[in-house]
Amino acid sequence: MIAVQLQQISIPPGQHIVLKNINWQKFENILLELGESRSSRIYYYQETLELMTPLPEHERIKVILSDLIKVLLDELNMNWESLGSTTFKREDMQAGVEPDDCFYIQNYEQVIGKNRIDLTIDSPPDLVLEIDLTSKTQINAYQSLKVPEIWIYDESKLEIYCLQNEQYILSQNSIIFPDFPIQEAMIRFLKMSQSIGTTQTLKQFRNWIRSAIN
Repeated sequence: MIAVQLQQISIPPGQHIVLKNINWQKFENILLELGESRSSRIYYYQETLELMTPLPEHERIKVILSDLIKVLLDELNMNWESLGSTTFKREDMQAGVEPDDCFYIQNYEQVIGKNRIDLTIDSPPDLVLEIDLTSKTQINAYQSLKVPEIWIYDESKLEIYCLQNEQYILSQNSIIFPDFPIQEAMIRFLKMSQSIGTTQTLKQFRNWIRSAIN
């Protein structure tokens, strides 16, 4: 068998690799070797590790959707903290993920000023955002980590998964924003940003929220 060092593996943007039979200690060693200053993201569940490098399109969509979420939270006067692509992991669950973005909302006070998250004592993020352009999001790890809500953008549609009785249910409505047509609104304003730009889109989105509230 030929041993390949991690430094020898190059993952071009838009590509991903899957490594099997990676026990927890190997996973921790790989995270340490990869370091925090990297473009790749990880997904680990039950000894299977996926490494992916996002495309520029992936990052653009992520930023716009994240900005829309922040505007919605602000207009609804909801406190929040975003931890971006923080590594969330639990050895007892054999799970580790790095979302495209994530938000602490109900539990925002827990993470103010924290540089390290320990899910054995800290809550998971209340909302996770994933953009499926490079690879398909596997939700098993998120289920193990008990993330309440996941939004997955894929091929011009947004799917909402809500955790109920420790299982994810595909839902038409968000638990966090039950009074807003999240799927329709996010896709509509995302498309709008491609023609009028981010700044004008966020302004129009803010006005739309205010009209809906009133």
